Amino acid sequence: MSYFDAASSAPLHPVARQALLASLDEGWADPARLYREGRRARLLLDAAREAAADAVGCRPDELVFTPSGTRAVHAGIFGALAGRRRVGRHLVVSAVEHSSVLHSAAALETDGGSVTEVGVDRAGSVSPGAYADALREDTALACLQSANHEVGTVQPVAEVAAACRAAGVPLLVDAAQSLAWGPVEGDWSLLAGSAHKWGGPAGVGLLAVRKGVRFATQGPADERESGRAAGFENIPAVVAAAASLRAVRAEAAEEDARLRELTERIRARVPELVPDVEVVGDPVRRLPHVVTFSCLYVDGETLLHELDRAGFSVSSGSSCTSSTLTPSHVLKAMGVLSEGNVRVSLPLGTTGDDVERFLRVLPGTVASVRERLGATAVTAPAPAPASAPSLVVDALGKRCPIPVIELAKVIGDVPVGGTVTVLADDEAARLDIPAWCEMRSQEYVGEEPAERGAAYVVRRLS
Repeated sequence: MSYFDAASSAPLHPVARQALLASLDEGWADPARLYREGRRARLLLDAAREAAADAVGCRPDELVFTPSGTRAVHAGIFGALAGRRRVGRHLVVSAVEHSSVLHSAAALETDGGSVTEVGVDRAGSVSPGAYADALREDTALACLQSANHEVGTVQPVAEVAAACRAAGVPLLVDAAQSLAWGPVEGDWSLLAGSAHKWGGPAGVGLLAVRKGVRFATQGPADERESGRAAGFENIPAVVAAAASLRAVRAEAAEEDARLRELTERIRARVPELVPDVEVVGDPVRRLPHVVTFSCLYVDGETLLHELDRAGFSVSSGSSCTSSTLTPSHVLKAMGVLSEGNVRVSLPLGTTGDDVERFLRVLPGTVASVRERLGATAVTAPAPAPASAPSLVVDALGKRCPIPVIELAKVIGDVPVGGTVTVLADDEAARLDIPAWCEMRSQEYVGEEPAERGAAYVVRRLS
């Protein structure tokens, strides 16, 4: 079995396992106590904090450990907002942030605050200029991920941090995906990370708050972790998290080059091996181990199950793999195809043979899924003009990719300049029909209201 979902959770690093087992015997006591066992636990906790701070690029007294990366994000956002409440209650985020950031933003809006979402380009990257324009006099905090969790695009954190610094606004960076590969550049103010993303144990996050940043911890007071993360520290897990972060950093340069070559191989060969595929994310400014692509006319959930049966664990941002039946907010913000989406994120140690086997299995797997959905009849539009100037396709009650498949089947039945109107009530159609037009060089006219769902109008150009 080849595990290709390290961006969700990386396998436990051998160093983390060794450190965890060793510290179980030494780090069980209360580090706040002055007796021998407490002092021993305190030494382990302090050493872990120093190692983590060195990897992050901050002072040890600026860093605390939290019960998870999500809790680090929540604590960082609401602590910074509360510390700057006299400035205002305006928050700036990118449209592709992790759900922990977007859920925090939604909670702020519910509580009467305001939020500005900065859009991204088709590669998933924000514009530093757009971020600067979003800052206002009442902006209390800005948030930006260092690299995207779904497509791997590396964000211009240093440039955005400079714009925030010039405006006097602190910047919180979600660095969960990038900390394994190096410290975050730029003059950031707060930073959050999650140990299970770099091969540490789950249940450990970290939050760094630079000296001078106004911060007011929310919730009941607690003496642990400078009052910023309540509860008894899980010292064995913290020690394992810090040890594994140091270990992966030692391997980062070599693994970066090796895994980047493997993901570049996937980026180049998947479109050659599988028809109608869009590789998404920035091709250059990206994490070395992540590559994401979307396949037309494919049910993402079925594709993932088939790849799992073939021995590959991958993830997806397709609507049909989520309980909400809506496409990934990241793919939606980028305006790219969401159906048949596959994210491959390679863990440390992945071999070229693993990747080659994946590339051998993928084409047949996609073809079999398309055949089940009746997409084998989809062909390029006929060059001869057709008689009907317009057609209506009723895809109500059908989930994507069926509306797109039905569109592709009939586009050749209208003349060049003619239109096809697709009636659909699946939220994914709002993203996938325009994306299909982009991929197949047809014109997306727009969306019109309908009695049920929406009417998506496409004009044939060729």
